[in-house]
Amino acid sequence: MRVDLNADLGESWERWHSGEDVALLDVVTSANVCCGAYAGDAELMRVTCEAAVARGVAIGAQVGYPDREHFGRLPLDVPAAELTAELLAQIRLLDEIARAAGGSVTYVKPHGALYNTIVHDEPQAQAVVDALLQLASPLPLLGLPGSASLGIAAASGIPVVHEGFADRAYTPDGRLVPRSEPGAVLDDRAAVAAQAVRLLGDVASICVHSDSPGALDLARAVRVALEGAGAEVASAP
Repeated sequence: MRVDLNADLGESWERWHSGEDVALLDVVTSANVCCGAYAGDAELMRVTCEAAVARGVAIGAQVGYPDREHFGRLPLDVPAAELTAELLAQIRLLDEIARAAGGSVTYVKPHGALYNTIVHDEPQAQAVVDALLQLASPLPLLGLPGSASLGIAAASGIPVVHEGFADRAYTPDGRLVPRSEPGAVLDDRAAVAAQAVRLLGDVASICVHSDSPGALDLARAVRVALEGAGAEVASAP
């Protein structure tokens, strides 16, 4: 069984200079690189892409609301055409930077509030898909199983990748517990690793957030647990 292990990267110069982001690139198989809308900048995108290419890690465009004040975690009522244009610009910018580093963007993953909004909000989900359809070659979309965005993408002929979260709590209906609620973020290594193993077979990619407490140790524990369960940890095809 094959499964991808991804992490959100390129969000913070502090984490880059501390070496945490670089160390995570030695563990994960895909890097969701922040496209500068809610955090980061073009230079951080460049060094992150270069490090990912050097390690054979797949590069994904982590797109989000242009809201640096709230780190892209506040839902915004953005007109569909405006959202499509914004996301398209983010993807194209990262792809230009990735290509200059010798790589390319191979998938798209929405971030934060946008990720959760397009689980149920069809107009915004369609706006995300419309951005992908305007690319020369539509990129695969990562998202929560059962989300509106993945349904619309699949119906439009866009490849979809079902994603699970090792370090986030789930509601009984399979959605993510809001970060505002106690226990929404998991930080116990054994619990996080066990959840990753439970997700095997249900998702094609598993995420560990780089800003979770002890993210590097969590990612390492997840990878060891997945491989111990017989999974081949590799980027999604």
